[in-house]
Amino acid sequence: GVRDDASAALAAGDAAVRYARSDTEPLPMLLLLNDVARAHGVGRIDIVENRFVGIKSRGVYETPGGTVLFEAHADLEGLTLDRECRRIRDLLAPEYARLLYNGLWHSPEFEMIDAIRVKSQQLVSGVVTVKVFKGAAHAVARSAPTASLYSEEMSSMDCEGGFTPGDSSGFIAINAIRLIANTSRNSRLAAGEGGVKEAAARTAATS
Repeated sequence: GVRDDASAALAAGDAAVRYARSDTEPLPMLLLLNDVARAHGVGRIDIVENRFVGIKSRGVYETPGGTVLFEAHADLEGLTLDRECRRIRDLLAPEYARLLYNGLWHSPEFEMIDAIRVKSQQLVSGVVTVKVFKGAAHAVARSAPTASLYSEEMSSMDCEGGFTPGDSSGFIAINAIRLIANTSRNSRLAAGEGGVKEAAARTAATS
């Protein structure tokens, strides 16, 4: 079948979309993506959610354009966002969403987390190509010429001066220390439980 391509250029919180024509203003850009993605059933969810007041309610939401931008942005972060920064961002994301959902836009806790979000996104800049087809939006190409952390030379096991597999031995040994200790403890506990069961069986047999 026919698949549509939409290239999203993201930089410092701003976005531009190229699909037959280019749009850089927020509203026309979102309307354009809505038209493209909606035709493929992208961005529709049917959920039961927990309201702030304590009730459950069913919600059906459609955000086709927003879904495309979200997929593009998340994919670009894979190139430009440091691993540990992304891990912390992921830990804070549920709380960020909860505060937004409950309308606490101007609370001090939201302002604190939002400051972290703004800092994390300063170098998220590049171009992502997203394909929309049969209800799904997938990033299929990305580039970040000025902000990418990816280096083929550094990650290669073949290039001189790149990643050396032998360097992993110390890393593995250090991480194995706690795993060995945990396994040893579990073995001792298992052996102890076995001894208790054997003693109980002998007692029962002689009584």
